Amino acid sequence: MGQVKQVGNGVYQVAVDGKTEMLYAVGPAHDRWVFWNGRVFRGDFRKDASAARGSHGSTAPRTVTAPMPATIVTVHVKAGDAVTKGQVLMLLEAMKMELPIRAPGDGVVSAVHRREGQRVDADAVLVEFK
Repeated sequence: MGQVKQVGNGVYQVAVDGKTEMLYAVGPAHDRWVFWNGRVFRGDFRKDASAARGSHGSTAPRTVTAPMPATIVTVHVKAGDAVTKGQVLMLLEAMKMELPIRAPGDGVVSAVHRREGQRVDADAVLVEFK
């Protein structure tokens, strides 16, 4: 089991198998974005996340938003595209890091709200699903 130590606002030091790595977290507990080891994770990190899901048991959002201010490098989908969970929808660049934005679940893209080269604010809607 690894150890986690908060070293700053949204910055954590993770010790796993004798290695220490940094991880960065942004957003509220119910919709937290975590950047670790070149990957992006998104989830509900409340202590009782199952209660927040409601009776349907699904936490898959109908929209995907930008986790932080960034520039869109590439857009990989268009309206009408079927996507699978984890598929890269867009690639953003922020703070000299590339951030792949992945589909939170299987679905069909109903709208893409941003284009390549565009600067977006945190929480800007990027993609909507049917």
